[in-house]
Amino acid sequence: MTKAPALNLDEFLCFEVYSANHAFNRVYQPLLDKLHLTYPQYLVMVLLWERDGQTVGELGERLSLESNTLTPLLKRLEILECIERNRDPADERQVRARLTEKGRRLRAKALHIPGCILAASGLDARTAKQMMTGIATLRRALENYNPK
Repeated sequence: MTKAPALNLDEFLCFEVYSANHAFNRVYQPLLDKLHLTYPQYLVMVLLWERDGQTVGELGERLSLESNTLTPLLKRLEILECIERNRDPADERQVRARLTEKGRRLRAKALHIPGCILAASGLDARTAKQMMTGIATLRRALENYNPK
């Protein structure tokens, strides 16, 4: 009779990622509270600061969010007067999110956040980049996993 493998939480890669996510949230929260943004709202703003006028579909794809999750998030950003959503005149099926003046100004208040996160991590930039590459490789493998 073969012995079943032990279930040991200390050996779960998924738990380390899960608990690291919680730790990130604890570091981000006070930084984002000053901007009156949640972490998902911050990510949308970062994408729009990178390239304004993206479609809702583009934002959802980039953030791996379904429209039923993304739409309320965007509505809240509209209430905060950070973005506007409008139908694309060239394709009425598309809705584009655009920064308002307030949303553009908010960028300057957020510029310090990545440095704060890096400092909190205790990592140097090179090591952080290596970890990001490894985690991205892991994410892609999990997304492409297809048990037969």
